[in-house]
Amino acid sequence: MSIATLSSLDYFPIMGEKLDQSNTLPLDFSPSNKSLALVELGITTEFDSYVFGQLKDAGKQYGIGGYMEHRSIYGRSNVFATQEHDFRDIHLGIDIWAVAGHPVFAPLDGEIHSFQDNAGFGNYGPTIILQHRIEASTFYSLYGHLSLKDLQGIAIGQNIKKGDLLCHLGPFPENGDWPPHLHFQLMWDMHGLSGDFPGVCSHREKEKFLKICPDPNLIIGFQ
Repeated sequence: MSIATLSSLDYFPIMGEKLDQSNTLPLDFSPSNKSLALVELGITTEFDSYVFGQLKDAGKQYGIGGYMEHRSIYGRSNVFATQEHDFRDIHLGIDIWAVAGHPVFAPLDGEIHSFQDNAGFGNYGPTIILQHRIEASTFYSLYGHLSLKDLQGIAIGQNIKKGDLLCHLGPFPENGDWPPHLHFQLMWDMHGLSGDFPGVCSHREKEKFLKICPDPNLIIGFQ
């Protein structure tokens, strides 16, 4: 499937409504955002206050951003720790920040490829991955930082229809101990993985993952 085909499809809004400048604030977690240095990111309550303080001040319901963003927030967790030259701080999906419990809807028809609780501080927490077939092509969408209850009563291979209520934003700490948000990511290929897929990569791997993970805004359509 081509990017052109992916962008031409008709999607259901994954947050239940269109995300645009009237209700959504782009959030910057790159090193250029010097205000992050004033936040104790390892303390989730402080990180949460920062995120939702930004939204309150702007009068917005959602925060958004992060695709291929070089981020300075991953030092809060050893999930991303490795040798310095391979430290994973390039974000492969888009984050949508909103209050815990906010519903998330399937953007188009698919089936549940896999799911699991990727537990641990800074990890995905509860995660669902859908498989979508368009004509002769297949791609996948990942939904991370969910509520634990979303993993109950679902099954691999279960059909999901466009617009179905799929899951909810989880509260911390069960969502991987993050301020509530959806990590939404697209993959052309799962590379044999199940229930999990890298959501960040190192600078050395950026070109590799650009070929695997197309821009989720093709589906979200934020303007």
